[in-house]
Amino acid sequence: MDLLQHLVTIFAENGYVAVFLALMICGAGLPLPEDITLVAGGVIAGLGYANVHVMVALAMFGVLLGDCAIFLLGHHYGARILKWRFVARILTPSRYCKVQDKFQRYGNRVLFFARFLPGMRTTIYLTAGMTHRVSFLRFLLIDTVAALISVPFWVYLGFLGADNHAWLVKWIHRGQSSLWALVGILALIGLVLWWRRKHRDQCGLD
Repeated sequence: MDLLQHLVTIFAENGYVAVFLALMICGAGLPLPEDITLVAGGVIAGLGYANVHVMVALAMFGVLLGDCAIFLLGHHYGARILKWRFVARILTPSRYCKVQDKFQRYGNRVLFFARFLPGMRTTIYLTAGMTHRVSFLRFLLIDTVAALISVPFWVYLGFLGADNHAWLVKWIHRGQSSLWALVGILALIGLVLWWRRKHRDQCGLD
């Protein structure tokens, strides 16, 4: 994990500002993995260079700001943005059609799950803005809920594994599947609470 070690060194020397700027780069779709960046932020907190709770808050702000910038670019420029050389590299016509098809089939749920699909996140957010399928406030709400799961997960993972590199590397490799398991558990809990509330309301009517 040379990238992780490199990021830890940079973040330790430059603090919160470096983490924030790196997350903005991730949001722009450049080849810097967001999960590794978040883990590195957690690591420097575990090593005493930052406060882990402040790091989580900063990471949330950086992630959401980057996501919103991508969405608003698509919303403002529409299909014209596909002519930009940088955008054309990450949002090819075939990928654009695939994302549109996903929106047709699954609606706004695509935005929620995009947070857990690193290779598709930027293209989905751009497409959502371009096609005007969702308002900015709805996008921000959905993205915030998803980020409240993923961002603390990666930052606290780095914090817990700051002094145990082998353990941390192992869990980074397991991280994506573990994150999906966490999403499934939270969804199940939400479904149970919804069912109990609905059942209680029905009993009250009776």
